[in-house]
Amino acid sequence: MTERRVTANLALTLDGRYHGPEGPGDMSAIIPYVTTETARNQMTRIWENATTALLGRRNAEGFLGFWPTVAADENADPRDRGYAKWLVDTEKVVLSSTLTESPWERTRVVNAPTAEVVTSLKAEGEGDILVNSSVSVIKALLAEDLIDRLYLIICPEIAGGGPRLFDDGLPGTKWTVAHQETGNLGEVALVYDRVR
Repeated sequence: MTERRVTANLALTLDGRYHGPEGPGDMSAIIPYVTTETARNQMTRIWENATTALLGRRNAEGFLGFWPTVAADENADPRDRGYAKWLVDTEKVVLSSTLTESPWERTRVVNAPTAEVVTSLKAEGEGDILVNSSVSVIKALLAEDLIDRLYLIICPEIAGGGPRLFDDGLPGTKWTVAHQETGNLGEVALVYDRVR
């Protein structure tokens, strides 16, 4: 077993929601805060040590329509381009029971329980395994206590409805702050490491 860390990144409202009450497209309490200097610095932080991207199907398909164009856009913010180029070039593992072929280059589709896939990934290779914004994957890994580092952007709004990241019934765990930064709009970038 190598010492690979499993890391996860997500933006949340003050009341812990990753989207608002109108459904997955209701990002009004989050969107204003994810393109700030603080959020872009956090974006660089999440992929610096990562060598594998672990994604759910929905995010993989959504990212495919967006990030390759950013990688090719010379006018894009350099931090956005850095992440986009990393994502295009890195190994991607997509968890799906419905996809039959890889949606990207350097991608493999796996139809297996999330914990099994992560255990297998940790046993080979080097570098962090990053779950970027794939909530179903993050929730499954939190339930199994398999996340070593959490990158969170806390947006200073209360959504008042919508799903939360931290559901009742998760195992009790302890975390320490590895980094914190507050942005001009009141958004907070936090990096938490699991205390084991």
